[in-house]
Amino acid sequence: MTKIQNFLKGLIKENPVLVLILGTCPTLATTTQILNALGMGVAATVVLLCSNMAISALRNVIPDKVRIPCYIVLIAGFVTAVELLLHAFVPSLYDSLGIYLALIVVNCIILGRAEMYASKNGVIDSAIDGLGMGCGFILALFAMSFIREVFGAGSFCGVEQEKGLRLRRLSVGCHLRETLLHG
Repeated sequence: MTKIQNFLKGLIKENPVLVLILGTCPTLATTTQILNALGMGVAATVVLLCSNMAISALRNVIPDKVRIPCYIVLIAGFVTAVELLLHAFVPSLYDSLGIYLALIVVNCIILGRAEMYASKNGVIDSAIDGLGMGCGFILALFAMSFIREVFGAGSFCGVEQEKGLRLRRLSVGCHLRETLLHG
């Protein structure tokens, strides 16, 4: 597989949210506004990229029996760094995302890529995989948040629209959103 194919598989063929159905908790929780969704996507992508690289670099050092706890500790360190950076430089986003930032530690996408890809491949390929999966996650979050914010809240990036469609209040709106994105 070429490096471009490795990157593109995360966008389309193995999109973590739309194809693999992973990471649905932050997907549903943080997609009420586009800016929140993009913030969560970028935060998760940074953690995914850094953790994939670290786990790949340490894959021959970590004993097989304790690999999952070691992965979680590495991921938790990167999540803490991202949380501190957001709290210092983008406090409004930090407040909006709340507990969901800390829950990146146990996000299935990140732990799954650590176990299935980074632990078996080199650092560069793992970085490309992490970036591709992260960008796929961002695209899925953007698509869900766009539908929820524009059609549900009648706004775009927090700016109220005069003639917004508010399908969210109807149960059909929820089903329409899921149908459009999953099938």
